[in-house]
Amino acid sequence: MSQADANPICLVEPGADRPRAGRSALLVSFLVHLLLLIGFSLLTTNVSDALPDLVLTTPTADEIVLDETPPEEFHFDIEPAEAIGAAALGGLQDTLVAGQLPEPDPPQVALLDPMPADIGTFDAREAILAATGPELDLNHSIKGAAGVAVTGAEGAVDRITEEILQSVEAGETLVVWFFDRSGSLQTQRKAVNARFARVYEELGAIEASGNEAFRRHVDKPLLTSVVTFGAKVGFPIKQPTDDLKVIQEAVGKIELDESGDERVFTAIREAVQRYRKYRTEEHRNLMFIVFTDEAGNDQEALDATVDLCRRFAISVYVVGVPAPFGRRETLVKWVDPDPKYDQTPQFGQVEQGPESLLPERIQLPLIGVRESESPIDSGFGPFALTRLCFETGGIYFTVHPNRNTKRRVSLGETENYAAYFTAFFDPEVMKRYRPEYVSSKEYRRQATDSRMRSALLRAAEYSAIGILEQPRRRFVVRSEAAFANDLTEAQKAAAKLEEPLRNLLQILQDGESDRRKEIVPRWQAGYDLAIGRVLANKVRTEGYNTALAKAKRGLKFTDGKNNTWQLVGDAEISGGSRLDQEGQLARQYLERVVHDHPETPWAWLASRELDQPLGWQWREEFTQVDPPRNQVAANNNNPNPAPQDDQPRKLKPPAPRRPPPKL
Repeated sequence: MSQADANPICLVEPGADRPRAGRSALLVSFLVHLLLLIGFSLLTTNVSDALPDLVLTTPTADEIVLDETPPEEFHFDIEPAEAIGAAALGGLQDTLVAGQLPEPDPPQVALLDPMPADIGTFDAREAILAATGPELDLNHSIKGAAGVAVTGAEGAVDRITEEILQSVEAGETLVVWFFDRSGSLQTQRKAVNARFARVYEELGAIEASGNEAFRRHVDKPLLTSVVTFGAKVGFPIKQPTDDLKVIQEAVGKIELDESGDERVFTAIREAVQRYRKYRTEEHRNLMFIVFTDEAGNDQEALDATVDLCRRFAISVYVVGVPAPFGRRETLVKWVDPDPKYDQTPQFGQVEQGPESLLPERIQLPLIGVRESESPIDSGFGPFALTRLCFETGGIYFTVHPNRNTKRRVSLGETENYAAYFTAFFDPEVMKRYRPEYVSSKEYRRQATDSRMRSALLRAAEYSAIGILEQPRRRFVVRSEAAFANDLTEAQKAAAKLEEPLRNLLQILQDGESDRRKEIVPRWQAGYDLAIGRVLANKVRTEGYNTALAKAKRGLKFTDGKNNTWQLVGDAEISGGSRLDQEGQLARQYLERVVHDHPETPWAWLASRELDQPLGWQWREEFTQVDPPRNQVAANNNNPNPAPQDDQPRKLKPPAPRRPPPKL
């Protein structure tokens, strides 16, 4: 077979089958692209989803720029001036102590349903009025002032006059004046009643001048009513009025209530029920202005009163007294108002504190000074009334005629019907130390969350024990046996205090672990002062007992004429290394209070504690034991005869004396 037979070749004409293959490929390509096109057309893309979200924001408080000059003719700054009205009669002495630590939250504005609107401008004043109308439940964070220091009620009334005008500027207003019927407030009621003429004359003059605040109201822009309270609540004006004579007559005829009860929160709640229609029906602003010199005997109604006033947007202002630091009661100077009786000043206890919900200060007197002898100003008013003002957007005015932050005030300087305070403090400094104006439930929750805070509160409650106030320090040696017996009796008195002081220290030390976590200056100062003072008293008491035991083992006079041993304070602590270490630790705590919290009640007490030596030492002295013999002249003649009155005189009997009533 030839090679050609083995490899047959099919001869085909070049290009004979190419047109048919090309048409097939074109058809396949067309079908594929058609299918892809149909597939893409079935896919949908939401373009709006791809766009970024549109976020509307408002400028922060720092970025908002408002015209500082309102259109009204009369304008008052929101901060109180240093001197207002008749400051010479007892005006504002210091600046406003506003809520701080932390700053109050801004008012919570209710969310609105989104709706289309054009961009434009709006009247901020009208928006504010709408947001504070009677239909809105005002359970938001509008906060008032914790205290404004004044020397007289007249100055507080001048400041309140501005508040009234601002209220009238915003809308028709009803002002209700509350007066405590106690005898201790009688002088202040007279002063305020006389001041009413000026208040309403000023407001009348403003109205007559055509001020915008009054022009916008058609009928009676300002109405007034009066409420009295003691054991019972009274409404001497049947219907609110704008007649000044009716108002002054009602205040002038207030009768004294000698029960000693002051149901101020009951009076406010009854007034809300009586005058709420002026808020809900006439849409008037309501202002309650309270004059009192006590903390109130119905403080259990505080939370309900706060809620009720906030519900109807009622601002409460109180012209009251400063609370004693960490104490419920203080001493008020009383002079019998009836000249038929003895006019010698007397002091009666009045409940005017404390400035916090619970006492946050341990009750330990200084050596030789009883606790009741050294009350000091807390820088704030009584807790319940101050919180009521703070929560409702009002102001608590702390009134005291002897206020002086530059020096100590003596007992003799205290004016009649005023509480005795030996020291006052600068309100500007005290701003950082504002108490926690929260509900009792929230207060206790915060205390429970901190071992340090709960320890301080428990220690303050426990410290109502008799600490070594005036220990016996002078011992006349008539005989060795009598001297030993006197030392033993003194030891017994000291030994009774050692266990309570150890228990008090243990309570405070249980909170030491949370001391570094505490950031609020008030609680820092309170805890450091407490543990420092307890340690100092513990060292003194145990050292006193040790010194007595040393004397029982034998003391020898270096001068044979001396017959008395006097125990005096000494910087050196004798009683072992443990007592010495506790003494050094006490100084560290107290010095930290003085350094970290200057010009405060805590620093004042810490300084006085540091001035008292922690140790003891014996000093010998001479005491005249036997009285000198009567020297009789010769012939039994008295060399110094008593002068004879030529004319007998009948002395006028002293005026009868009666104790102070329940103030």
